[in-house]
Amino acid sequence: MIDKIAPSVAHALDGVRDGATVLVGGFGTAGIPSQLIDGLIATGAKDLTVVNNNAGNGDHGLAGLLKAGRVRKIICSFPRQADSHVFDALYRSGRIELELVPQGNLAERLRAAGAGIGAFFCPTGYGTPLAEGKETRVIDGKPYVLEYPIRGDLALIKAERGDRWGNLTYRKAARNFGPVMAMAARVTVASVHEIVPLGALDPETVVTPGIFVTHVVQVPRTATQAGGFQRAATGATA
Repeated sequence: MIDKIAPSVAHALDGVRDGATVLVGGFGTAGIPSQLIDGLIATGAKDLTVVNNNAGNGDHGLAGLLKAGRVRKIICSFPRQADSHVFDALYRSGRIELELVPQGNLAERLRAAGAGIGAFFCPTGYGTPLAEGKETRVIDGKPYVLEYPIRGDLALIKAERGDRWGNLTYRKAARNFGPVMAMAARVTVASVHEIVPLGALDPETVVTPGIFVTHVVQVPRTATQAGGFQRAATGATA
C-alpha cells in the first residue's frame, strides 16, 4: 500500500547530507515551507546550496537557515530587499556565495530538470555580466544564452492539501515554484495543512501528482494563516 504520509518533519528529513542542493519553494514569504526549513536546520546539515526566489526575510525561515551558517551558496533571483539583512551581512563578509539568476530563467532551469531537458537557449541575460562564460548563439537573427537545468537533492515545498499517495493542491499564490521544484528534485518533501482520503481531490485540481512527491507532512496553520491571508514583505499573499 502506498502511503507517503510521514509522522513528523524530522522523519521526512532523515538522511539529509552535508553539501546537498536544496530547492525551497516560496516567493518572499508567500508559500514558504517554514516548518520544513526549521526541520532542515534541526538536522544539522551544512555546506548546503539553496535555490529559492529570494534570500530570506527577517531572521526566520530561509533567513534563519542562513543565519545558522548552514548555507554555502544560494541561487536566487531577488537576494536584496528591505529585511534581507542576514543575507546582506553574510555576502558582504564573503561568507556566502551568490549565483544570480533572472526569475524566468530560474523557473525554466528547474522545469528543464524535471522534464529531462539537457540544456536550452534563452535570450534573457545576453550582453550582461550574467552571460559571462556561457555559450551564446544567434538563432534566426536573435542572440541567445545557453542555460543548464538546476537539479536538487531535496525539495521543500508548501501545499494546501494532500493525500497518502502524495497528490497535492496549492493555495493561490502560495503555489509559485512548488510544482517545478517537486519535479526537479531527487527527494521532495511537502508540508500540507490538510490530509484528505484518496479520491477527495478532484483529479482536475491536482497540480503536483504524487509521482513527484516522496513525503507528505501535515503541519498546523499559524495564527496569521488561520485568520486570513498571510502577507509577504513583497506584498504577495500566501
